[in-house]
Amino acid sequence: MIKGEKTGKMYDVVIIGAGPIGLACGIEASKSGLNYTIIDKGCLVNSIYRYPLNMTFFSTSDRLEIGGVPFISHGNKPNRFEALEYYRRVASSWNLNLKLYEEVEGIANSGDGFDIKTIKGEYAAKAIILATGFYDYPYLMNIPGEELPKVRHYYDEPHPYFRQDVIVVGAANSAVDVALETYRKGANVTMVVREEGLLDSVKYWVKPDIENRIKEGSIQAYFKSEVQEIREFEVDIVTPNGPLTLRNDFVLAMTGYKPNFKFLEMVGVEIGEDAMRTPRYDPDTNQTNVENVYLAGVVCGGLQTNKWFIENSRIHAENIIADLRKKVAL
Repeated sequence: MIKGEKTGKMYDVVIIGAGPIGLACGIEASKSGLNYTIIDKGCLVNSIYRYPLNMTFFSTSDRLEIGGVPFISHGNKPNRFEALEYYRRVASSWNLNLKLYEEVEGIANSGDGFDIKTIKGEYAAKAIILATGFYDYPYLMNIPGEELPKVRHYYDEPHPYFRQDVIVVGAANSAVDVALETYRKGANVTMVVREEGLLDSVKYWVKPDIENRIKEGSIQAYFKSEVQEIREFEVDIVTPNGPLTLRNDFVLAMTGYKPNFKFLEMVGVEIGEDAMRTPRYDPDTNQTNVENVYLAGVVCGGLQTNKWFIENSRIHAENIIADLRKKVAL
């Protein structure tokens, strides 16, 4: 049973993260009559907002639906613009209780619940759902010059890179998409790849394209290589054939992203010692090792950020709220 007397306003559950799965949790809480709020440090579905402007989802629109609200897109697979419009419509249709642009600074166990401190106020909750995703924390290269304005860990559109010397770092889908798109919009593109080749996970319909561009020399690629230092107009890289200094205007570091493990640990969630640093939680209820603290969405996979997607983690919201509903009923 969830214990605790209400002192002021006590929420049954506070959901941290206003991405699609956080919204799904809010919808399930609303359907169950639980008193809830959703807090996010950014805008609604902040990760989707930060996707490239012309990004198209791998999934069809029906697999991105939540809350029984139909998602109709012009094509078989929706784009970023359509997704933003859809999730705004979901939030409005369900009149979700949202607190946006409100970063959480601390969470403390009060004995009868949790005290949540944000940059705008304080909240009390009997339970917490962490649906924080992973897209806000890029893997850093940790090299000199990475802090320069010309270094980007997020990509929005190709236009700024027209007739610029661009280095794209990475071997996965994001790096391949960025390299191809900036090349086709007039950039002089060089890829720096730590691995021996592009990853097998690169989309099968895109891989021949990038391989042919590299083979013909339209895109230069250095494999088994790493960026060593970045300066205003140059970049030093290390290759199997020795060090090189390249003329450079921009570095697009598509090195991937990771969950905010420090935030999970602040709440007391145990992180596994496996290679993927998988947080500890019950797969049936999504409750962590901390009673009444739950995980939802991609954060459940730790560093395995390709395990959970919108379409296969919507069930998390149902699992969590079903468990909370049992506790409230006792």
